[in-house]
Amino acid sequence: MKNDEHLNTCVTPQGFRYGIHKPSYRVANLRRKDYIQALGRIEGDGSLYNERNFPAAEVAVDEADWIYEIPNPLPFRGRTYISRSWAENIAADPKAIKLPEPPAASMSEFLDKWGRDGSREEIFKELPPPVLLSLAANSTDKRDLIVLARLCCAFVFAADGRPLGLQYRRRNGGSQAIIHHHDLFKILVNNYYLPDAYKEVMVLRPGAQGGSEIVGEVTDGSHVFEYLRRNSYIAGGHYAANMANDAIRYHIRDLSRDDIRALRHIYYQRSYVRLSAELGMPAVKNRQPLTTAELEALRQGIQQRLREGVVPTLNATIWGWNYGYGCASDNYRLHASHQMIHQQFSMLPGEMETVGGPALRPYGCGDLIAEFTGRYQAVYGSSFFDDYYQAVRRNSRLDGRPELDNSLIVYEDDRVILFVPKAQTSQWELQLMPVTEAGNIVEADQDLRESIDTAILTAMRILTKMGAKMITVIEYSKRIGSGASGQRLLYSFLPKHPQAPGAFSEAQLRWINGHYPEDFAQACRSKSRASDT
Repeated sequence: MKNDEHLNTCVTPQGFRYGIHKPSYRVANLRRKDYIQALGRIEGDGSLYNERNFPAAEVAVDEADWIYEIPNPLPFRGRTYISRSWAENIAADPKAIKLPEPPAASMSEFLDKWGRDGSREEIFKELPPPVLLSLAANSTDKRDLIVLARLCCAFVFAADGRPLGLQYRRRNGGSQAIIHHHDLFKILVNNYYLPDAYKEVMVLRPGAQGGSEIVGEVTDGSHVFEYLRRNSYIAGGHYAANMANDAIRYHIRDLSRDDIRALRHIYYQRSYVRLSAELGMPAVKNRQPLTTAELEALRQGIQQRLREGVVPTLNATIWGWNYGYGCASDNYRLHASHQMIHQQFSMLPGEMETVGGPALRPYGCGDLIAEFTGRYQAVYGSSFFDDYYQAVRRNSRLDGRPELDNSLIVYEDDRVILFVPKAQTSQWELQLMPVTEAGNIVEADQDLRESIDTAILTAMRILTKMGAKMITVIEYSKRIGSGASGQRLLYSFLPKHPQAPGAFSEAQLRWINGHYPEDFAQACRSKSRASDT
């Protein structure tokens, strides 16, 4: 084995490695004066003072809390730090790892209780904007939300009061919805409890949000539209697989296996169709979606062309999912998702025009893995992903306690494994990868794709049952046609924790955790059984 001094990963051919800090230290006291003041009164003892904040001499910290420092399996993702005392509290009851359900909230009930005179709409008009935004985000009462909807935009109503559409004005040669309060509108349409009839006309009906073309559709057991997003920062545009307006899905509990298959089918189909055109294969029929069997046949044809040495211009995929929405009452947006469940994807070229120096390759996050796994192979003479998989299989608890559960695995079948990474970058991160070498969706056959899709849904169900409201999912993939390298597809599930939004530590890729990964895996498995429906 070559010198691995700078190979900063927790994975080795022998299993996981990590560091432990066991500090004791002295702190010189450089304060000149004492500022003793009363803090208030404490029961039974009179006044309470702050003298403990002003020590007379140096401070001695003997046998401070142990800190586990775990390098991320992928060095470019930093390090995870776990305080032993925090984690020990959770180890006593791993099922305590969960977030509470948000409480029901209703301004209408409050007004009914206090018997306020005047129409509800007139009262709502007088509320300060931050209160309106907070109600739009958090109210669970459809009466509140209907009033807010009528305040923020102009509707066309049926005789019975049902919303039929929005009112529009002509603007710059086109049309524009009449919206009085854009911030309120954006938050309101993300509220699960807004009646579907209002969601439909405000944002879900095709065309309500603009002229993005629908260029794909799945209707078998579900209904999903594929939108082309021309105004993308990704050269060549990107695509969005959206649940259709007659298949409203705002929460994971409403998403079926057929739904996730349809969403992912759109991704596979667009990627394979674009690749087949790049490789000079016969064009697919216009206005004719591919069946699952036709999709697999097209994938196999692409594989054959790649083996023949044909090189596509587009050779990497991007896929991601921002689930959930959050916005503070000061209009500070907390997550990038909007409206219904949807997933976004595109493809990247292998090269681009470069100005001012040597050629640059367009960035893909999977390239970071390819670079590292090449170094790992050179150092250890073995495959990183083989060793990572075996390390997960052979895991020992971080705290070394043999009497407690040591498994990191949350869910698996014959083709994939869903697990807790030894070093989580989000407090609740999960990862998903194939058990055999498949580095991208072109190398994933029909059975593997189905296993991946099922595991993605399983992970999302588990995390949302534990209370996660906002989750980002990303795919790390190998460049298409780059040959055998041992790199595997990797999906990372990254929930946002309400008490850990990220600050300077996380900006330095220093991730702070309050539980052992093995205990989080146990908590997930307890929800997995309830999610397997």
